[in-house]
Amino acid sequence: MSKESELKKVKRTALLLLCGAAATFVFTLFFPGNFWLSGLKAIAEAAMVGALADWFAVVALFRRIPIPFISAHTEIIPKNKSKIADNLAIFVQDKFLDPDSIVGLIKKHDPAQIIAHWLYVPANTELLGGYLTKIVRAFLGITDDQRIQAFIKKAIHAFIDKADISQSVATLLDSMTRDGRHQELLDVSVKQVLKLLHQPSTRLYISGQIVSWVKREHPLKAKMLPTEWLGENGAEAISEAVGTLLDDVAADRGHALRQNFDRAVERLIEKLKNDPATARKAEEIKSYLKNDDALNTYVKQLWHDLREWLRHDLESKESVLHSKMAAAGRWLGDTLLQDVHLRESVNRHMEEAARKMAPDFAEYLTRHISDTVKSWDARDMSRQIELNIGKDLQFIRINGTLVGGFIGLALYLLSQLPHWIEPLFL
Repeated sequence: MSKESELKKVKRTALLLLCGAAATFVFTLFFPGNFWLSGLKAIAEAAMVGALADWFAVVALFRRIPIPFISAHTEIIPKNKSKIADNLAIFVQDKFLDPDSIVGLIKKHDPAQIIAHWLYVPANTELLGGYLTKIVRAFLGITDDQRIQAFIKKAIHAFIDKADISQSVATLLDSMTRDGRHQELLDVSVKQVLKLLHQPSTRLYISGQIVSWVKREHPLKAKMLPTEWLGENGAEAISEAVGTLLDDVAADRGHALRQNFDRAVERLIEKLKNDPATARKAEEIKSYLKNDDALNTYVKQLWHDLREWLRHDLESKESVLHSKMAAAGRWLGDTLLQDVHLRESVNRHMEEAARKMAPDFAEYLTRHISDTVKSWDARDMSRQIELNIGKDLQFIRINGTLVGGFIGLALYLLSQLPHWIEPLFL
């Protein structure tokens, strides 16, 4: 049964009770009064009063009742549409979207664990992978549009124009060199070079380069000297010398090479920050990135090839991207399930994000609720409210009729009380 049918049914019930009370009242008018008939009349009168009063109260919410001096206070919902919109928006903001409520919701439900359990199910990670590949496919379709391509190009150029390359690199290097962090990078580089020098292939390459140099620069000497022997021993000597130097650098934190490295980095940072020539060079790099035809053609072709590979992969039943996304989802789910501290950290970050974002989000949503309700037609809004809560309001009429009847009976019995107790005082 539809809401409208249910509302009509309850309205009929309320109307039938009112008609029944009115018919009973009219019936009592045609017979001489006695105790029982007068009591019935009193019940009918009170029931009619209760029914009519509650009918007025309910109808006045939705429609105008053309009674002089009273009609101004009817049609309450349509006349107060703007107030209802604002108050509804404030209610939603204060009771549902305030930061404490949202943070409390996060603490209560532990969303990190919910996400972990959801991702633990293979079917869900496959579903997630499918959604993500659809998003990527849609993005690739958008980038085919020439207007979108022009917009992206314009946005990239705007970003390059605003970027201060020299200052950005200087800030990055400042961060990297703070507390001697760049020395750790040097240590890693030294270890890698030492490892490379000890590989036979490296020494064979150095030996080959020495032999080639001797033959190219000193062809006559190359014919008389044992070039292969020179190459092998030269490679050995070079490797040993470089290895010894790097071992010394690795062992000595105050080595001259480390100090030179510090000074070189400091000079570079200073030039990036204050040297006009370096700043001009950075501007030239920006101009090159934006305007060089060869570079832009290369980047465009590279993006085209990447896009075609992605499109072909996404259309395949055995999509690598889809499987990687699903695998990443499973890994995240397993990691969250096994690491309690990680879940706590994720929840804590969610709470912090909620506290920061909730006010802006609440303001936007409440404004949207208020504007949407205000844009509705007043009559239609009143009709929708009546369809949704009118059934319960009609029970007010029904209850008013029944309660009125009981009150009428009680008052009638009270009115008869003096007649019953009078003989006791005679």
